[in-house]
Amino acid sequence: ILQIKMFVDTDATQIEINPWAETPDGRVVTCDAKLGFDDSAKFRQRSLFDLEDTSESDPREVAAAKHDLNYVGLDGNIGCMVNGAGLAMSTMDIIQLHGGMPANFLDVGGGATTKQVVEAFKILTADPKVKAILVNIFGGIMRCDVIAEGIITAAKQVGLNLPLVVRLEGTNVKKGNQMLQNSGLPIITATDLDDAAIKAVATLK
Repeated sequence: ILQIKMFVDTDATQIEINPWAETPDGRVVTCDAKLGFDDSAKFRQRSLFDLEDTSESDPREVAAAKHDLNYVGLDGNIGCMVNGAGLAMSTMDIIQLHGGMPANFLDVGGGATTKQVVEAFKILTADPKVKAILVNIFGGIMRCDVIAEGIITAAKQVGLNLPLVVRLEGTNVKKGNQMLQNSGLPIITATDLDDAAIKAVATLK
């Protein structure tokens, strides 16, 4: 009962106690436990999240979390920026299908701001293994012209000197692609995910 109460009171996503041990005098002791908490409840559970030790975490993941970005580093050389975990997974799969290797999983979410896109580009370009960047955005909640503006601003702010392939789809996609093409930046636009992956891989040859 106490474990259930703790789960609810702390907005936990996992409370795993393993193993238990019984002492010679009959007491039951917790030897180890694994706890996980809902990131969305950080505002309610500030004291818990303040206990987090990030000293052994990937600094890129720590930087991403500060800007509400989801990042996981991988071993490839094509940096990926997408919105949505499912789209991120399919983007990585298509890159591999066409002979490339993704350098990361980076999800900017459904309502990314220009500032978040800039921070995402900073994280991608800070990885020395990244030799090209593929941006794959579905503009449902997020309009493609807003994303295009963020990409252009980010590329200028970080002084991007890597090949950049962008595939936009959804609301205001024509306007977004026009903005990219008229930006004066060497941005390669793609018509679909296959086209984007093929173009991203081709920039490395």
